[in-house]
Amino acid sequence: MHHRLFSARLDRDRIEEAIQKAESRTSGEICVVIHQKPIADPVPFAQAEFVRRGMERTRHRNAVLFLLAPRSRTFAVVGDEGVHQKCGEPFWREVADSMGRSFHAGDFTSGLVDGITRAGDLLAQHFPPDPDHHNELPDMVTVV
Repeated sequence: MHHRLFSARLDRDRIEEAIQKAESRTSGEICVVIHQKPIADPVPFAQAEFVRRGMERTRHRNAVLFLLAPRSRTFAVVGDEGVHQKCGEPFWREVADSMGRSFHAGDFTSGLVDGITRAGDLLAQHFPPDPDHHNELPDMVTVV
């Protein structure tokens, strides 16, 4: 799908609200990046984007990145080592499968909100909010 059509079909306010709601219950951080160029293998690309954005420098190593590449119809969900230790690979597969079903039906916003909510639930369970916690990463959908 062309990135402009994809971006137009996203309800950014709803997605950003889901990020803020999820992060209000945890010390974890969630970012959403829409990449405009095709990406053949989204997982290593998302891992590199994770580092490029400094997401591995969160206080508890508990950040999650949702990366979507509409031109190649690919996406990835990547969590930092603290998150991955708590949930393991089956959790990420479940999140990706659920998001993929929504994406296949053309409901990109609901797919993202569902993934963000699931990640937020996991983060809240294992990484409660710190009294001195501040937002370490932007809560907006970023298009690059």
